[in-house]
Amino acid sequence: MGSCCSDMSGGMDAVGGMDVLNLDKDTETAVPSDFLSGTRGVPADVQVQLWISASKLRDKDFLSKSDPLAVAFIRKDGVLEEVGRTEVVSNTLNPSWVTDIKVSYSFQDIQQLLFRVYDIDTKYAGVNPQELPLEEQDFLGEMTCLLAEVVAAPGQSFSRLLQDKVDGGTDKTGVKSMGTLTIKAEEMQHSKSIVELVLRCSDLNNKDFFSKSDPFLRLSRLREDGSSVPVYKSEVKKNNLHPTWKLVRTTLQQLNNGNMDRPLVVECFNYNGNGRHDLIGSTQVSLNELQASAGGTVSFELKRPSDNQAGGKLHVEGCRISSGHSFLDYLRGGCQLSFMVAVDFTASNGNPHQQDSLHYLDPSGKPNSYEIAIESVGEVLYHYDYDKLFAAWGFGGKPMNSPVSHCFNLNGHSAEVDGVDGILRAYSQALKSVALAGPTLFAPVVNMASSIASEYISQEKQKYFVLLIITDGVITDLHQTINAIVNAASLPLSILIVGVGGADFTEMEVLDADKRKLQSSDGRLAERDIVQFVPLRDMGNKTNLRRTMLAELPTQLLEFMRSRSIVPNLNLR
Repeated sequence: MGSCCSDMSGGMDAVGGMDVLNLDKDTETAVPSDFLSGTRGVPADVQVQLWISASKLRDKDFLSKSDPLAVAFIRKDGVLEEVGRTEVVSNTLNPSWVTDIKVSYSFQDIQQLLFRVYDIDTKYAGVNPQELPLEEQDFLGEMTCLLAEVVAAPGQSFSRLLQDKVDGGTDKTGVKSMGTLTIKAEEMQHSKSIVELVLRCSDLNNKDFFSKSDPFLRLSRLREDGSSVPVYKSEVKKNNLHPTWKLVRTTLQQLNNGNMDRPLVVECFNYNGNGRHDLIGSTQVSLNELQASAGGTVSFELKRPSDNQAGGKLHVEGCRISSGHSFLDYLRGGCQLSFMVAVDFTASNGNPHQQDSLHYLDPSGKPNSYEIAIESVGEVLYHYDYDKLFAAWGFGGKPMNSPVSHCFNLNGHSAEVDGVDGILRAYSQALKSVALAGPTLFAPVVNMASSIASEYISQEKQKYFVLLIITDGVITDLHQTINAIVNAASLPLSILIVGVGGADFTEMEVLDADKRKLQSSDGRLAERDIVQFVPLRDMGNKTNLRRTMLAELPTQLLEFMRSRSIVPNLNLR
């Protein structure tokens, strides 16, 4: 998790793994590399269709009812961008528009939508809705929401009262007489299509002097502007000029945005430990071409970049495209994400009353590092939990009239608090009553989270838990923590660790398990890679932190559900 960079530096192991229907019984499975922001690649957004309806709209016409049109906007960098319009429905106050609005859904982003409803003047009857001048139409009301609120709503159907605009803004009190807008979401089918590929190469050029090349593949999708985005990296095959790699399992959306004719860039590299890998050869080929050549004698020539001469041949041993359950399917079936937080109260954070303390609460309201981490993750996960009650713990501190505890309730009496604001309030209050102590132990809070998550391993009770641990230093119970994480890997749980301050976080990279699976003291390997670690100092801003921490969660949820043969409860919705 989290370190398969687009420049391909470091790491020889395949990324992750999951149970799939193999194309061949002896075929092992690999999964796509990390789709993170910055240097780690770009996640493919999921394409979603939105259907809009309204009820009890205001009547703006004298001799008939309104002729309503809905317009959808998305806010990007503070600027509203129109994303679509419905058709005009004549003479009704309760329209159900049939023209859908298509938007891209990104789990780790805050995507604010705005919907405005207009009554179209009769003189524009028959005019293409896309050409209607909105400033000349009667405004019937507007509604704002987050795309996450829509896709996370029960049955992915979300309703809210329309409001009036006041001095260019929105009247937050709402006006019931303006009616209600309902948004229903559905994932587009190609976003859910699963692609399985088995690729091999033959007659590769040898790039090593004393042995044979150590090849691996990188697949990238071409964007509309001609640039490419890495979407998959294979494992490395040592000392092999005729390698066959593990089965690739990804989505059609991830590979080519649903366009079977869009070329993929396939590159074969020779692995070097210093990160400067040699490009053996590359080719561009569409998924249609790969599928047509599967299992046959057709091969694709890999060209050397230096002289455009042959560097080897690419073969497709198998290619299958099928439908599978998606992250949004589980949400639509009622699966929830539950947020948990554990805050480091060890003395190394410094006196909370001093400005150089990591726990210092600035009177001006400027958030400290702990608050930034809580807000960044919480503002996304908040919308995926129906009751908004989140567990909030501290560790390494000494609560009032108690010994040092490595898992105590932040609010002093119960583990759960109300929403992200409740976590922040409990944290602020705890700083007044909990003495900083130590040492830094993770295992107790991981075990506590695991005990809660263990109650939700069934078809009927679908909930996935996300534990955020925020710490300023190196843990002193590494082996116990590894044991706890190995146990947690078989549960519906992911662990996010944010390092704050300037400490050496090298040991945290061990927990992240990018290079190899974690192994417990009794020899058990972790079923899944569930830990994501980042130092806050490397993130730059809240947006980068949020994207880096959360980009892998949908995949981790799917891995767990598939490993337990748990399917979405769509028949119950």
